[in-house]
Amino acid sequence: MIDWEDIVQSDNEDELKKLKLFLFQENLRIDAEKQKIASEKEELKKLQDSFMKDRVSLRDELNELNRKTTAERQRLKQENLFFEKKMEILKDGFRSLEEDRRKFEREKEEFESSRRLGMTEIVTPDLTKLSESDLDSIASVLFAGITSPGALKKRYKDLIKIFHPDNLCGDERLSRAINKEYHRLKQ
Repeated sequence: MIDWEDIVQSDNEDELKKLKLFLFQENLRIDAEKQKIASEKEELKKLQDSFMKDRVSLRDELNELNRKTTAERQRLKQENLFFEKKMEILKDGFRSLEEDRRKFEREKEEFESSRRLGMTEIVTPDLTKLSESDLDSIASVLFAGITSPGALKKRYKDLIKIFHPDNLCGDERLSRAINKEYHRLKQ
């Protein structure tokens, strides 16, 4: 350890010059260290600011991703519900088709058995006994469920093909009732 008091009190000029030079150099080194620390501190401040900006940006991106994820989950949930509804409709349709197939098979078996027994004659309903109001009611039932002009026109054409008086099962009075109902619904 250097005894500074002895050096300062001594009259030796060389030692004082050396001490002065040492103190000057030490002062320069300390100033350089201070500048280095200040520049490092400034750089750290810039890095901290950059880090804070990146942190805010990352938080915003995470919030956006969370929002998109939530919206996507909601959309997926709705699509799943929609798919389940479609599946239920299809299952109901297949059940109905299966019931219709079984009914058709029973009717086919009944027809085959009646044919074997010699009862092949087709029975058609006697429409001559029905009144005009009954025929109008039948015509209105035949057009039930029609909601668009295109469907109305198609149903009319199909019914006329079936019930036209020139056909085997056709009837003139029912044909007139169908025409009357068609023109009423058309307006």
